Amino acid sequence: MKGRRRRFIPASVMAYPIHRPRRLRRNPALRDMVRETRLDPGDFIYPLFVVEGRDVRRPITSMPGIFNLSLEHAVAEARQAKALGVPAVLLFGIPNHKDAHGTQAYADDGIVQRAIRDIKAAEPDLQVVVDVCLCEYTDHGHCGILEGGHVVNDATLPLLAKMSVSCAKAGADIIAPSDMMDGRVAAIRGALDETGYGDLPIMAYSAKFASGYYGPFREAAQNTPSSGDRRGYQMDPGNIREALKEVALDVEEGADMVMVKPALAYLDVIRAVRERWDLPVVSYNVSGEYSMLKAAGQNGWIDYERVMLETLTSMKRAGSDLIITYHALEAAKLL
Repeated sequence: MKGRRRRFIPASVMAYPIHRPRRLRRNPALRDMVRETRLDPGDFIYPLFVVEGRDVRRPITSMPGIFNLSLEHAVAEARQAKALGVPAVLLFGIPNHKDAHGTQAYADDGIVQRAIRDIKAAEPDLQVVVDVCLCEYTDHGHCGILEGGHVVNDATLPLLAKMSVSCAKAGADIIAPSDMMDGRVAAIRGALDETGYGDLPIMAYSAKFASGYYGPFREAAQNTPSSGDRRGYQMDPGNIREALKEVALDVEEGADMVMVKPALAYLDVIRAVRERWDLPVVSYNVSGEYSMLKAAGQNGWIDYERVMLETLTSMKRAGSDLIITYHALEAAKLL
């Protein structure tokens, strides 16, 4: 425009970048001040595998540092988690007796019910989450009633509801159905409401994929199917639209929290769920993810502690509010 003087910019400024992100990376204090995603022990839920017997602390060979625990050792592990600031444990029960209908899953004196009572007696403020599924309790290892080689959906629902009520009576704080039967959240919500446990929240395994990352868990939970696999009810790894449909159905049926499992190979699913729903989003950092880092660390291929925290941070950054992880105690100590 005529009469306007042009602003003089020294050539030295124009030739040099004005925006320098490295200014905020100069020292640890600055980096910490501007960190966008933070991990905290309060983000973690620690899984425990509880077995019958006394003084059992049996190493799970495919998951270094994780054990099958009898009740007194499970209580000690829960106490350690609470002392480190981890707010919750997730219980898996492995009974001595298994049958076609998984009756020990909903027995008042079942292993998981006794574990709930003992842990709540020792640490009343620790939140006890219970995995609700029949696979650890059935002699065939599937997550529901088996007929003609197929898991029957609707016949399984009353048993899942029955297990949920049994665990609620024992003192569970959160019910977490992992079976992937259609309609199970509604069945469990109705059963809890009808028996006076309407305040108990449901943490639904909403987008649970049929994943090869579960391999080490089979040893820990002793629930390998005797025939076939779980692809008839767990989700195909290639499907994200279906995952969002599953989450939507669980939310409609009354889920209070929704979960994506596994986590590391499904960060895009976690992000998509986070962007669509305001409910707490949980991710499950599963056994295979844990064991890969352990193996690489033990072989000196990675800096185990650094990669562990980086991996957990990726799950938080993707949108997880809570992370179920076998790393919980180690990560909490570092944080």
